[in-house]
This record gives sequence, structure tokens and C-alpha cells, in this order.
Amino acid sequence: MPRRSWAVARRKMARLTKTLRPAPRCSGLLAAPPHPVITSAAARMRFMRFFLFTRHVDRLLTLRQEIVQARKGNKFMPMMSGKRAFLEILKQEGVEIIFGNPGTTELPLMDALAGDNSIRYILALQEASVVAMADGYAQASGKLGVVNLHAAPGLGNGMGMLYCAKQSGAPLVVIAGQHEQSFNKTEPILYDDLPPIAKPFVKWTAEVTRLEDLPIMLHRACKVARTPPTGPVFLSLPGDVLNAEADIELGDATHVGTRVRGDLASIKAAADILARAERPVIVAGSGVAHSDAHAELVRLAELIGAPVHFEGEATSNAFPTSHPLFRGPIIRLTPQIRAWLDQHDVLFAVGADVFTLSLPNKVNPIPPGLKIVHLDSDPWQIGKNYFSSAAIVGDIKASLPELSDAIAAQMSATQNRLAQERISGLGIEIADERAKITAQAVAEREKLPIRPLALMKEIGDAVPANAILIEEALSSGAGLRFFQKPDDAQGFFGGRGGGIGWSVPGSVGVKLALPNRPIVVVVGDGSTMYTCQALWTIAHQKLAITVLVVNNRSYRILKQRLFNTQGIAAQTDNFVGMELVNPAIDYCGLARSLGVDSVYCKTLDEVNVAIRCGVASDKALLIEVETDGTYKPL
Repeated sequence: MPRRSWAVARRKMARLTKTLRPAPRCSGLLAAPPHPVITSAAARMRFMRFFLFTRHVDRLLTLRQEIVQARKGNKFMPMMSGKRAFLEILKQEGVEIIFGNPGTTELPLMDALAGDNSIRYILALQEASVVAMADGYAQASGKLGVVNLHAAPGLGNGMGMLYCAKQSGAPLVVIAGQHEQSFNKTEPILYDDLPPIAKPFVKWTAEVTRLEDLPIMLHRACKVARTPPTGPVFLSLPGDVLNAEADIELGDATHVGTRVRGDLASIKAAADILARAERPVIVAGSGVAHSDAHAELVRLAELIGAPVHFEGEATSNAFPTSHPLFRGPIIRLTPQIRAWLDQHDVLFAVGADVFTLSLPNKVNPIPPGLKIVHLDSDPWQIGKNYFSSAAIVGDIKASLPELSDAIAAQMSATQNRLAQERISGLGIEIADERAKITAQAVAEREKLPIRPLALMKEIGDAVPANAILIEEALSSGAGLRFFQKPDDAQGFFGGRGGGIGWSVPGSVGVKLALPNRPIVVVVGDGSTMYTCQALWTIAHQKLAITVLVVNNRSYRILKQRLFNTQGIAAQTDNFVGMELVNPAIDYCGLARSLGVDSVYCKTLDEVNVAIRCGVASDKALLIEVETDGTYKPL
């Protein structure tokens, strides 16, 4: 009901109390007593008010109900608590799940949740897991991921995964409880100034200091998080704000349309370059998957006859991996990037970073004369490190059709023929490359301990196309993208930024977002231990997730890189702080202690059977696979 209706109802009540007069004298209970009983004007007034109320109570109650309904229709809730308002605003924003690990500063919120079943609270046992769960949920659902952390220590524990969420662009609203503001002057236990702690890893951060400001600030946080470039935001909520009561207007959600086409002049400039390219190459990033632009990118790649690579941090299916033009992820090392780009004259980066590297090097990865065309919804990424000859800021799904149309209009018959010839040649080259990788995996199949490449092929064979793969096997996962069957935009997920421990808790969020798809997590033993508490949440929530732990009993990727420096460690075979032995970690026993069934595999036949059983089951399963820990080049 509009605000005007509320005002009308109030005026009607005011007129009623002014105009009502006592009924004529008559016999009965409501007859007015004789005047001598009322000894003063004040007493007469008190009596008259009481008489009017009892005489016309039904009418007054009806008008009161009109006011209540008018207030509700206007989202104006009288005397609402902060904790109640917080939940109501989240509902307006479409939030169905809160991921959290509560503490004393969150008790008002937990009390409110006890009386409200419309928002589900997913408990994790450590804050890094909490943030990764919300990150996975936000990436897979496209909705807000809401995080509940506990004061300064809880926020500190979650910072590593908050960094990864920033890098992935996950739209998260991170909330941390704070002590009551009057108490903070004493610097109590758990206290610190929270917004500055979160600031490096979020788009916007603030503390709500008055209940009246909560609707504006929480709605703003939600809007900022999901507006491109999407990313986390942070709000500190003091206890006195959560417990306070006031007449507050809750407002409503703001949804900014994000399907914004790029500038036409920029699109034309990009089309001019791509239409004339003789040896084009495409790097596709997570922005393509997030924009659901597979079909649009396939059309453009086939139009210009370009191979498609994933960006260095390939944490999504940015292009169908079964397509004959898919050539795998690029390597995050500068010399390898330079050697690869030397073969091309135009680089088209779409929803991708150019480039996120692993190690410093004096080699310039961009060859002289290479032209870069960049399309992204995040202007920060365009031209950040290397100049773009044509730059388009816009939604990828909305902009690619315009770009393809412009290219098609400019390409001559000769250019079209050359593009088709490139496709034919690339098809043969890429098929040969895949055949060599497959042959190597087959040749290693019977070797023990299990070789990583052979394991990746076995995983690819066993995991069905309708499943979701989540991979965090840093030194063992190479080749999986060529063997995997799930190749749609939601068929693959991963953490971003390099912080390890994302995959197991991230799978919780992905499963909650996409409950009808089987999920298989491929994770290294080192990464597993960072957030192993998430196994309890998987069991507690009864989520059918299969976790395959690649156990090489070491931080193998560090040993590989240190060995390549040919220093003291390589000469003495002494890799300090990189061995996970004495005692060896029993991942099967760890899983069982947290409520997850487990199985230990030493052969690929056992792995194949275990994966198929896990995918077919309605329960969680951890598969520990003993693998070769060799770190020296073979």
C-alpha cells in the first residue's frame, strides 16, 4: 500500500478522536454518570477519553489495522530490531543462504535466525572454509554469497580466501560482528577496527553505526557486490546496532542491468584488426563463462579461424573443451608465453587477464608488432600491463555478436577462405597434440606409483559429462582439461589468485547452487589440509560430493621449482619444509573422523571404480590416491 494510504488512515483516526461525542443519556452500562461524580475538568477529560474508547473500540481497532497494513505496504516497519531488519533486507535481495562461523558478537543475529527458517545457515568450522564456500556458491549460482565472520580474528582467518574471492570477482557480502560501540573504547577482547582490515580485498567497506543507516548500507553493499566488475564487499555490524529498535524504512533491492554492449566505435576498430589477422589467437577467461557466452565465442573463433586457449588461471570452462579449436591453457611463465605469441600476429583476449604470471623474468612476453584486442566488463584489466590496439568495455555476451557481425561484414571472400583453411590446419594440429598427450597417459597407465598424467586421463574417463569438475591439483592437474567430459560453462570451477585450499569448501557452495549435478573434486594433498574442516560440512549437510586427494606426500610444485634453480637443495636433495611425511597423513582416516566415507587406491582400475561409485552415490566419498612424488624432470 502506498505511503499516501498510511497518511490518510492517520488523518481519519485524528478526525475520529476529535469529532466523537458521548451518546445521549440512557439506561444501561454505557449511560453517562451524573456530572456531580466528576469533580474536575481533568477528571472529566480522563473519563470522556475512556468512555469514547470503550464506546467506539471496534471502529478504532479497524482504523489501527488500516495503519498497520499501510505501513507494511510501504515497507515501513514500526519498531523493528536491527537483527530482524538485517534478515528482511537480505530476503529482499534474494538471499537464501548465509555461510558462517559465529561467535559472541554474532549472537543477536543467530537468535534472529532461530525464529526464521526462510534463510539457511551453512556452518563451517573455520573462516577460510566459510569464504570459499560462499565464493563457490556465488560463482555457480550468479547470486550473492553472504558470509558471516566473527570479529577481528574471524575476519583475519578468512582473509586468504577473501583475496581469492577478489581475484575471481565473486559477488560476496561479507559481514563481521563487532562489539557494541560504547564498549570499543576499552579495546576489548576480539576487537579491532574491521573495515581497514578488509579494505585491500573488497570493492567497498564500512561499519554501520546507526540502525537507521542499516537499510541504505546493506542495500548498497549488495548492489556494489553484483555490479560489474563484481567482487566482495564488507560491512561491520556492531552489537548495539543489531539489538537496537527503531521505526525504519527497509527500502528495496537495486538491480543494475549488466548486459551492456560495448562502444560501437571500439567494436569497429577491433573488427578491423581481427578481420585482417593472418595468424590470430584467442585467450578466453572466466568472464566468458560468467557471462554464459560460449556460443558467441565459438562463432567468432570459427569466423576468424583462431585457436582458443584458456588464460593462465583457468578456473572455468571459458570455451567448450571438446571443440576442435580448443588448445588448452597457457603456461604462466614468461619465456613460454613469448615463444607461443611469436607464432601469432593478433591476440584477442576476451574476459581474460593479460597476463597473470607466476615468476618474474626479464623477457617481454609481447613480441614486437603483436596487436592486442581486449574485450572485458572490467576496464581495469584492459591495457593494465600491455597496450591494447582496440579496447572494448562491455558485457561479453552482449558485445560478441556485434563484434562478429562487424568482422563478417568486413571480411573478403579471400579472408573467409583463409580462415577456413586455418581451421582445417588447426584441427589437424590440435588433434595430433591431443593424441600425443593421450598416448603418453596410456603408456604410463600401468606404472606404480600412479603417474599424474595417467591419473588425469582416468579421471576424465570416469567422470560423466553431466558432472562438475573442481580442480586444485597444482603440480598434477596438467592434461585434465584435454581429458574432461564436462565442457559447458558450469562444468568446471576453481579458486583464483593462487591461495590454496579453495576446492574442497568451494565444492560445498557449488553443490548448493547446482544440487542436481554430481561433483568431483581433484585436489592435492597439501591443499586438502588447508581447509580439511570442510569435509565435516559436506557430511553435515549430506552433500553428495566426491573428493579425490592426489597424495604425493609433499609440496611437489615447490620441489619442482626449487630443483629447477639447481641450487643447494637440488644438489643435496634436501628440500626443507616441503615433505609431508613422518608421520604420513591418513586422509581416509581424517575423512572418516569428519563423517565422510573413504577409500584408498593404489591402481588406476581402483580409481576408476571408486569415482564411478562416488558419482552414482547420494553420499559423500573421499578417494585417497597414492601417486608418484617425483619432482625431477624425467
